[in-house]
Amino acid sequence: MLTTSARLLRLLALLQSRPHWTGAGLAEVMTVHPRTLRRDIDRLRALGYPIQASSGVAGGYAFRAGRALPPVLLDDEEALAAALALRTAVTGTISGIEQTAITALVKLEQVMPPRLRRRLDALRATILPLDQRGPVVDAALLATLAGACRDQLHVHFDYADQKGQPSHRCVEPHGVVNAERRWYLVAWDTARTDWRTFRIDRITTAPAVGAHFRPRPGPDDGDLRAFVDRALSLGGRGDGAEVILHAPMEAMRQCIPVSAGALEAVDAQRCLLRCTAHPMGAVVYWLLALEVEFEVVGPPALRERLRDAGARVSRSLARDAAAAGPLP
Repeated sequence: MLTTSARLLRLLALLQSRPHWTGAGLAEVMTVHPRTLRRDIDRLRALGYPIQASSGVAGGYAFRAGRALPPVLLDDEEALAAALALRTAVTGTISGIEQTAITALVKLEQVMPPRLRRRLDALRATILPLDQRGPVVDAALLATLAGACRDQLHVHFDYADQKGQPSHRCVEPHGVVNAERRWYLVAWDTARTDWRTFRIDRITTAPAVGAHFRPRPGPDDGDLRAFVDRALSLGGRGDGAEVILHAPMEAMRQCIPVSAGALEAVDAQRCLLRCTAHPMGAVVYWLLALEVEFEVVGPPALRERLRDAGARVSRSLARDAAAAGPLP
């Protein structure tokens, strides 16, 4: 038989585990009489937990948002995930939450039982953080855009494209996506009557939230990540290039980010890289960094760039050999 305190904690955990419970189902899981369940629900309400009750055939109990934030129960895996996420936030790509993340992490680690602290220490020792070289965005800006997406409200803001050209945008925001260490807003551009991606770090003014809009079906059947990936790989920001890589496509997918180009299998041992999102200098860099054999399909300007790079390497090696002198 569980004590009242233990029973209340278990009841709270169950209520937070799903959006709705029937009274009979919850009493059965708790193995208590429905009258005992009702008394326990009243006790939790008195402690400040916003639990709503409904009657009828589909009646039951639901945990809803309240006016104040009550204590939240986390199981072991949830606590570990939250601690790791807070540590990432301290040095992540969102500004304005570093101190808040630190204080929240301290509170969480203080109440962790020893078994969880040992697991967290092991994870910290084995998981190496990525070098955060992407631009940092403000947490308040992200929150404003995410709220506009949720509430389906127009957003107005000033924006600078990749060349620094300014423009004013009025959009119907659909979602926020993190890709290639950058944050993007996916929205319907009302002036251009088409879906667009906006790098959030290029929004130059505080967004002004406007009137409600009627939602429309999202791009790529609602797969916003796929839409952003496609926009990055086919952005048309530089000269197009096509190169056959002498390596299987699955192996190259592990090395080439979506933003660098699109891959297509030629056969089991080769794949075609189509790159339109970067200038030729960047394409040359990628090809040399991949350390695989390749054939340039086009354009001729890429071949010239590669010849120039090869000539520079040859001259550098010749100078090194001359400086080293003849072999003994």
